[in-house]
Amino acid sequence: MFSFLWFLIIGGILGWLAGLILGKDIPGGIIGNIVAGIIGSWLGGTLLGEWGPMVSDFYIVPALIGAIVLIFVVSLILKAMSGKRA
Repeated sequence: MFSFLWFLIIGGILGWLAGLILGKDIPGGIIGNIVAGIIGSWLGGTLLGEWGPMVSDFYIVPALIGAIVLIFVVSLILKAMSGKRA
């Protein structure tokens, strides 16, 4: 039970930090932060491997890099979609 809560908390923090680093808002608020952190962790672990400090099943450095990449790509897609509507 507590490991799942830590998983959500750390995922949210990583997504929030990635949004701060990029200076972009994450759609969906805290839920968007958590999703970006969790998916970014998977993406970072897949692309960069598992290294660095680990907290609640997250390797912090690859997870943060993965969340940054994810948020950047999502923001590009949303920007392109909003540009087509105008």
